Amino acid sequence: MNPGPARPWLHPLLVAGGLLCLGLAVLGLFLPLLPATPFLLLAAACFARSSERLHGWMLRHPRIGPLLRDWETRRAIRPGAKRAATAAILASGLLTYGLARPSPVVQVGLALCLGGVLAFIWTRPD
Repeated sequence: MNPGPARPWLHPLLVAGGLLCLGLAVLGLFLPLLPATPFLLLAAACFARSSERLHGWMLRHPRIGPLLRDWETRRAIRPGAKRAATAAILASGLLTYGLARPSPVVQVGLALCLGGVLAFIWTRPD
């Protein structure tokens, strides 16, 4: 049973934030530099605190439900998801380097950022 937010005015903000994050996650499936997974996790967190119905829908979803349950219960990422995320991150980085031709400072910053994300992903339990 979800107790809901302590402040009643927070409920609609959490639902709106969850819907916004869910929309951004859908966009992230099609836009190379917009990650879907963090927005899915944020949407689930917002819905967990505001809407049992929407949170339950996400957890029951055949594609994202198992991944969200793994994250919520054990902070785990499945090996297949790690490989897919790694491939997407590397492809995005290569596209950015190849098409945008950023300055050396931006290249280093991008490499550090993407490397940090990869390190985080690969240090999570399976």
